[in-house]
Amino acid sequence: MSKTVNKSSNKPNIPAALMFVFRLVKKEKPMLYLWYFLQLISEIGTTVLPIILPKYIFEFLIAITQGTSYEEVKYKLVGTVGLLIGFTLLGNCIVKVTTAIRTTTNEWFNRYLEQTVAERAMNMDFEHTESPDALDQLNKAKDGIAWYSGGVEGILSNFYKVVLNFCVLICGSALVIRECPWLMVIQAAGLLTSAFFNVRINRAEIKSFKDASVFNRRFSYFFYQVSNFNYGKDIRLYNSADMFSERGKKENGKLLNVWKKQAFCTMRNFFGINFCNTFRDSASYLYLGVLAISKRITVGDFTMYCAASSAFYWAVYRILEGVQEVVKRSNYIAEYFAFMQYPSVMPKGTESVAGQEHTIEFRDVSFKYPRSEKYVLRHVNLTIKPGEHLSIVGLNGAGKTTFIKLLCRLYDVSEGEILLDGKNIKSYSDGEYRKIFSPVFQDFQLFAFTLKENVALANVSGEEEVSVNQALELSGVYNDVVKLERGIDTIIYKSFDENGTELSGGQKQKVAISRALYKDAPVVILDEPTAALDPVAEYEIYRKFNELVGGKTAIYISHRLSSCKFCDRIAVFAEDGIKEYGTHDELVMKSNGIYAEMFAAQAQYYV
Repeated sequence: MSKTVNKSSNKPNIPAALMFVFRLVKKEKPMLYLWYFLQLISEIGTTVLPIILPKYIFEFLIAITQGTSYEEVKYKLVGTVGLLIGFTLLGNCIVKVTTAIRTTTNEWFNRYLEQTVAERAMNMDFEHTESPDALDQLNKAKDGIAWYSGGVEGILSNFYKVVLNFCVLICGSALVIRECPWLMVIQAAGLLTSAFFNVRINRAEIKSFKDASVFNRRFSYFFYQVSNFNYGKDIRLYNSADMFSERGKKENGKLLNVWKKQAFCTMRNFFGINFCNTFRDSASYLYLGVLAISKRITVGDFTMYCAASSAFYWAVYRILEGVQEVVKRSNYIAEYFAFMQYPSVMPKGTESVAGQEHTIEFRDVSFKYPRSEKYVLRHVNLTIKPGEHLSIVGLNGAGKTTFIKLLCRLYDVSEGEILLDGKNIKSYSDGEYRKIFSPVFQDFQLFAFTLKENVALANVSGEEEVSVNQALELSGVYNDVVKLERGIDTIIYKSFDENGTELSGGQKQKVAISRALYKDAPVVILDEPTAALDPVAEYEIYRKFNELVGGKTAIYISHRLSSCKFCDRIAVFAEDGIKEYGTHDELVMKSNGIYAEMFAAQAQYYV
């Protein structure tokens, strides 16, 4: 039975997200830590030396104005100025180099994290792909790893800021606390007040991120559909561009309201921070001015203490800001962490599937979709023998495609069980179990890859290309493919290649059938395989049905009941289960039967 995901349980704590970043860097790019260390040494020097050295420069200059010979102090003066300029230039060069390396490395990590999100999305339980909660979490993960958190660099750079400013804080404190203790009190008071406002700003940003995630996904959906060329005909012929635009604008308006609330909150708190900074600076200069006038400190000391107190303040401020940024950005990247740990709703077996002939049994199966109380299927009992060709028919919404989803274990049954060779399919490994199916779904997808890659869904070369061509020939699309300049190496669609090809609906469906034939699995599933084909092509598919399927087990869903003649048994779905079961001849003769009425209704157009 499907389980409800406990969303609160999959939220990692911030230290776990932070440690994930550190371990990821250590595993993938450990040299990044060396570059950070070099930058740390450089920035400590370029921050602390400009605080200390100007004191001596001022004192040398004052000594000269008071009568000391220039010759006596020139070497000290020039040496001090040279040390300041030289170390500043060297430090800035090192910072430029390390920053460039960090930026490049961050781009690598962004791509790496995006790839892991894509891989997780492809491998997680299929049920999640139709869950609004999972889709929202996916959107949060995508935004959280790059846009909001700044990625790995966003976390590391702010952690680095904390370490750097802690070192600067120690130096600034050592200079100030001995001679000017009250200066520390003034700075601390300003810091506490500024930190209060900064916390409020960060809370507003995190709240906005969470509020915007749903609106952002909806906004993106509408505008992606407008700009997607695959929807071009429908949008133009139904003149629906205005509708899409209006819906997009509506969602955009909701997004703007979220950001507007954040902007006003941020603005109010920035006013508070600016007022605190103004008061702090005024009080600091007043205090140091009194000390200088009373000659408790020299003019050189005045400049050093001013610079040291400012460095102390900004060091503590940046430490607090850095900690808050690390927490905030870890909150964002924790959304990625939560998605990667999104809990499974289906138990995973480990057994392998043996042999090529399989008996499939639905034993008292009932099913309702997650978040729904209505059963789509009730008490379905059906056995499909090895090599049997089963046709599934019924009106729309009767549960035919749901039956296939359960068979392929895209969902687990709510009640009852599905058996493969006498064992519950939950006992098999997902990968092993799904190897036995070659499906062609009604909503199949082709990708902007080569034709041969679309058939094999893998890299293809050598003898594999022969198998691809055989599958294309069996499905009836090979003659169209050989007319293309690059044959099976032609890219489908023009998204990435102007020489790509745009296939017709029928050609696409034949390529999808070729994909199932190439896989050569023992169970073939064809869900409306001829829906996009013209009558001649459809007839060819039916004529070659036994050649296409051979001795394999085949499950065939179609609204065109003439196709049922090619199958051994027919299961008629209606309401919430199988209402009729038998051969074509048995069912068509059944008085007042569902199948007989459906067949007669279709046959009248051909008589």
